Amino acid sequence: MPSAHELPETPLERPKRGEQIRPAGIGETVYQSTQEQQRAVEQSKRRSGPPAEPPGYEVQRFLGAGTFGQVWVGTDRNTGRSVAIKFFTRHAGLDWPLLAREVEKLAFLAADRYVVQLLDVGWDADPPYYVMEYVERGSLEAFLKTQEKISVEQIVACGREVAQGLLHAHAKGVLHCDVKPANILLDQDGKPRLADFGQSRLTHEQTPSLGTLFYMAPEQADLGAAPDARWDVYALGALLYRMLTGHPPFQTEEALANLGEADGLDDRLARYRQLLHDSPPPNEHRRIAGVDQALGDIVSRCLERHPKRRYPNIQAVLNDLDLRAQRRAKRPLLVLGAAGPAFLLMLMVFFAYYSFQAVLARSREALVTRALESDRFAAEYVASAVTNDLERRYLEVERLANDPEFLSELAGAIRDPELSASLTVLADPQTDRKVLDQVRGRYLADMQQRPDCPVTRLQERVRRIMQDPSGPPKASWLVFDPLGNQLARWPVSDTIGRNYAWRAYFHGGEYDREPNWRPAGVNDILSKTELSPVFHSEATRRWIVAISTPVRQDGDLLGVTAMTFEVGKVADLPGAKTQFPVLVNLRAGKHQGLILEHPLFARYPEYPLGFMDADYLVTQNIFPDTRRVKEDYRDPLAKDPAGKPYSVRWLADHAPVKARGVNTGWEVIVQESYEEAIGATLQEMLRDLIWIMIAQLSLFAVVVTALWGFVLWSYAPAGWGGRWSNRGRFDSLSSSEASSSASSAGSTDHGGIERKDAP
Repeated sequence: MPSAHELPETPLERPKRGEQIRPAGIGETVYQSTQEQQRAVEQSKRRSGPPAEPPGYEVQRFLGAGTFGQVWVGTDRNTGRSVAIKFFTRHAGLDWPLLAREVEKLAFLAADRYVVQLLDVGWDADPPYYVMEYVERGSLEAFLKTQEKISVEQIVACGREVAQGLLHAHAKGVLHCDVKPANILLDQDGKPRLADFGQSRLTHEQTPSLGTLFYMAPEQADLGAAPDARWDVYALGALLYRMLTGHPPFQTEEALANLGEADGLDDRLARYRQLLHDSPPPNEHRRIAGVDQALGDIVSRCLERHPKRRYPNIQAVLNDLDLRAQRRAKRPLLVLGAAGPAFLLMLMVFFAYYSFQAVLARSREALVTRALESDRFAAEYVASAVTNDLERRYLEVERLANDPEFLSELAGAIRDPELSASLTVLADPQTDRKVLDQVRGRYLADMQQRPDCPVTRLQERVRRIMQDPSGPPKASWLVFDPLGNQLARWPVSDTIGRNYAWRAYFHGGEYDREPNWRPAGVNDILSKTELSPVFHSEATRRWIVAISTPVRQDGDLLGVTAMTFEVGKVADLPGAKTQFPVLVNLRAGKHQGLILEHPLFARYPEYPLGFMDADYLVTQNIFPDTRRVKEDYRDPLAKDPAGKPYSVRWLADHAPVKARGVNTGWEVIVQESYEEAIGATLQEMLRDLIWIMIAQLSLFAVVVTALWGFVLWSYAPAGWGGRWSNRGRFDSLSSSEASSSASSAGSTDHGGIERKDAP
């Protein structure tokens, strides 16, 4: 019997005069006239009991009413099984051949668990009836209306069950031709069952059959079309689309309005075909969360508007569903097969990275330790060389101080009556400058004009000493009387005749005193050979230092003699290409931390003079006294524009300079470029390790790729086509909810009689 939601079956009856056809909603195409609808409602209100009592069945309760009769729920007296009994109470207009064909097809599909089963037929009864299974959970349409969300896999499982039912029907030569949610009932296990075969056709029949709009293939919407298995393929795709998106494909408000304006059935079908032809392919289902590429392709191919591009039959749909299920079932293994090597690879990379880091750290530590040991050895070597140089200078100064001729000449000078008076005036800080200049002038004149003058002989002696090529380099040689007056000097300078008792090299203190300071006695004068603090020469304007010693004869102090030499010309590291020494003054005093010697001074001879007061020449705050600083030493001269080549990382160590077993306060720092010392070696080692790691990872990737290629190849011939059952259940709807929703939704239940509680 045709459902109240279906277009009339062929012989296609045109709507009679006065009948109304309104636009189809989801899963319904209504053809009842207004009078029939009202009559059904009134009759439903007037019922007081079942139209008859079929033999062997106990009628229990009313379920619904439709165009041609009523549906009641009963019980088989023999088995106690619940059944649905359809009474055809309104014979007028009933197409008996159509009803007979539906019963015939239901009988043809007997014992098929995917189809609502026909149990009994009472053609001779009054009214006629037939008995079917009672499927208590109602229609899929009612279920979908009560659910806010259904999982994709639950939808696929339902669709596969429907497809399996269609496959069984097709195998027995029956095409359903009207698959939609209202024609699918859910059994007590939540599994779908096909119902309402009123529009079905046998495969050899050529009689057209109209399904439900938006579930009907475009070629089916033709009064001259012959039934085709691909109609059910399209309807299956529309069913899946409806469950995924909430509405069938191509259904919009505009489409409904357009179809509602149709003038008759032919125009309506033509408009429907044109709508499907002009609209873009439906793709909304692909945007649903959980819909993968395979499922989206299956639904899209089912909904192909041209039948030749559609699946040729239901079996092809099931094959792809099975293929998808098989791939998804194997996905954990595939993921594990991919994730396992990936995780192993990550572990390998992790341990390789930390192993490399550990190797590099140990190698770096060893290289740095070895380099610092080399720097320490070099610093000690240079410090020893500077010590030896100072020892030579000490000995040369002392040799002159003990020279008998020099002693005689110095004693004669300070005891000369004429010179003695002048020296007393020169030593007095209260002497008027004008007078002082006059006395100095006479002193210099005597030195130049009197060949027998003692200071002339002293001047000649220091000249010979300075010009002796066998001695160490000197800046000047000085001779002073006990009052601090400079008696002789070479090279000659206007400092001769001036008083320098305030200089540290004369009084032996740690620093220079004020220029007007004078010693109170011999205890305020240098008592032994000493290295003076660094001072700024008034004659050369350079940083110099003096080695001075007292001159005594028979216990009497005759004066002081001193050798001066420029800093920056003492330390050397011969043959070293990546190391160089720096000499630093660490003696307490005004110039503590002063850099005395640096390679930059040799490149720019004027540098110490032009920048003698710069703060960055003082390095006591960053002296390499810890391992951390030694490994990352920063050259203080790098702060100067001329010192940019030194703004790199250095390794550095140091050693003190001693003279006669006493620390002089000088320190030798040996600097070595970190990059040249170990950086290049570490980089080369790192490159080697990286290439080893790349080679290992490449080999690992090749092996894994080859294994996976073999696995994929081995699965390709037959593995993808296996049968994997993925059947789900719609268990979230209770029996009471299903019964109430089925009766209130006005959907077709148990064979197609629709209950109408309202016109």
